[in-house]
Amino acid sequence: MKFEILTLFPEMFEGVLGNSILNKAQQRDLIDIETINIRDYATDKHKQADDYPYGGGAGMVMKPEPIFRAVDDLEIDEGIPVILLTPQGKTFNQQMAKDFAKRERLVLLCGHYEGIDQRVRDELVTHEVSIGDFVLTGGELPAMVLVDAISRMLPGVLGSDESYIEDSFYHGILDYPQYTRPQEFRDLEVPSILLSGDHGKIARWRRKEALKKTLLRRADLLEEIELSAEDKELLAEIKEELQKEG
Repeated sequence: MKFEILTLFPEMFEGVLGNSILNKAQQRDLIDIETINIRDYATDKHKQADDYPYGGGAGMVMKPEPIFRAVDDLEIDEGIPVILLTPQGKTFNQQMAKDFAKRERLVLLCGHYEGIDQRVRDELVTHEVSIGDFVLTGGELPAMVLVDAISRMLPGVLGSDESYIEDSFYHGILDYPQYTRPQEFRDLEVPSILLSGDHGKIARWRRKEALKKTLLRRADLLEEIELSAEDKELLAEIKEELQKEG
């Protein structure tokens, strides 16, 4: 997959995209990440990419000309998503990551200042995406979040495809507790069922713990997924146990 990121601050991406799993994925040609400086497409001597808003108001607005030129230079085919990172967008979630991971190419446009000229949104942008109900200084950090979340959906990026399938939210609920060596640490022991070798019991325990965590922390998620008969049975057990506890 190819990510093309339009930004005023390409240097912000070096640390995040040049390390760990994303760096290895690039070295193995599983993903290709290109940052494009919008200022390079400004034609005035000061490389101005923003200006005062018509009608007055505080702050600056990103100009349309450099962005249009940058997108024109990319020669984007019809159907290629051009994603504007903005707090006004649809909230990013795991399903969106799965959907975007099916594409061969994504263009990410990082907003900044007080916003972006509406003509860019009307003519170029296909998706507006937010990473939460809060405001950041720009779209660079959200763009990094999208690249990371989408990349891990791609075959081979994590080494084992089972890794992302077992992630929190992949199946609509939170992940189960994880343990590793040592078996005992500061009088805290790994649950004995995980040492039993009984894969059926381990799978049931993990599902129950995942449902319990989701019920306690994000009960709203349970209303959005289709629960199996076993899930309903496990939830009944969990609720009964919680009532006994207090």
